[in-house]
Amino acid sequence: MPDDFTARALSAAEKLGPLLKGHVLLPADSGYDHAREIWNGGVEHRPALFVMCESTEDVQAAVRAARACGLPLSVRVGGHDWAGRALRHEGLVIDLTRMNVVEIDAGTRVAVVAGGATSADLAGAAADHGLAAVVGTVSMVGVAGFTLAGGYSPLSPRYGLALDNLVGVEVVLADGAVVTADESQNTDLFWALRGGGGNVGVVTSMRIRLHPVRTVLSGPIVFPWSQAEAVLRGHAVLAASAPDELGVVGAISSAPGGTPALLLAPVWSGDPAEGERVLARFAALGDPVVHQVRPMPFLDTFAPADARVVNGRHIDFRTRSLADLRPEAVAAIVAAVDARSSELSVISWQYLRGAAARVPVAATAFAQRSDHFMMQIIATWEPSQDPAPHEAWADGLSRALAPYSLPGGYPNVLGPEAADQIAEAYGANLPRLQRLKRELDPDGVFSATPLPA
Repeated sequence: MPDDFTARALSAAEKLGPLLKGHVLLPADSGYDHAREIWNGGVEHRPALFVMCESTEDVQAAVRAARACGLPLSVRVGGHDWAGRALRHEGLVIDLTRMNVVEIDAGTRVAVVAGGATSADLAGAAADHGLAAVVGTVSMVGVAGFTLAGGYSPLSPRYGLALDNLVGVEVVLADGAVVTADESQNTDLFWALRGGGGNVGVVTSMRIRLHPVRTVLSGPIVFPWSQAEAVLRGHAVLAASAPDELGVVGAISSAPGGTPALLLAPVWSGDPAEGERVLARFAALGDPVVHQVRPMPFLDTFAPADARVVNGRHIDFRTRSLADLRPEAVAAIVAAVDARSSELSVISWQYLRGAAARVPVAATAFAQRSDHFMMQIIATWEPSQDPAPHEAWADGLSRALAPYSLPGGYPNVLGPEAADQIAEAYGANLPRLQRLKRELDPDGVFSATPLPA
């Protein structure tokens, strides 16, 4: 006889079978292992079942079946949450990857984006109309998860965070009801969704504001590691005074042969002639070994980060928000790279400023509105290796940067062990967010991003 847990999973599958446009995957089914594949291969969660949804009604049925059978829930789109929260161990996974349609209204510059769409889906559809969305740097990331908890983008200095461009949402709540939330209806829910992540429901559709950006001036500027400290200090000065039309993504990773190198990837969305003058100052920070800045479709800016994102490797992730790149912080970063435990590990950052920093803190649940460098410490190693030295490396750099960091951090990438940062990540918005969580999800059905109790 099946144990109680297996019986509950089978019961949920039986209830869902006749209700779905999509289908259910159980552990013995073909396709189950493929559905479990996510960015971090170190996550060993084994869900009880996947519900491969194709409609909002499928999502409603999945939420109700999980609750009726006593199964915990999670939602999977891109699978790029390093902590593996997309795969609820011994739970029911609402898989939205088949719900990825994007429709563009070029007249109003609004995209209607299904809950399973990726950044590539949205950016590609927008580009067909000479428009761009505020998306991140990795094409395979799910738009909903990226947007709901913040959404740093190279376009953010000019157009705000991804969540600042969210016009409205269709969301399935914890009781299975479907509601629409925007600035005129269910306004508390809309406030919570913009920064509070997927903690109050499953977003099945979003309306997202687009912008008239067809091409940008962008491309890699790569400096030798011997110049890293001087380039980092100069980059901080230039970025702080740059026009809103400039976003810069930075990364430290391995060049061919394993030697570290420093990459600056500017994205200029304004007048090309002015952009050439601004970006020339970044190239002049050192003696680049690669300088490939050129006009390109915004869609092509995904390429540098996509090349570094390989599913299946093991990942440990830390984040710190630095108000500036002061000499002590730069020295800590350089020392950590010199002592890194793996050539696969990466440190990357984006600088929040401009339009994203001009939004009042209380306007959305997202609270990190002062200018800052959002640092991502990404320890990466092959599955055959001992994780201990790599985890220690990430912890060590996080501790070294803590004295120079703002309180809290970016909720979208904070892991469950970062209790001190989680408690401060939402700042003065936390009491309101906690109250709405209790009202909208009193039984704690959803837990997509970290939220203190």
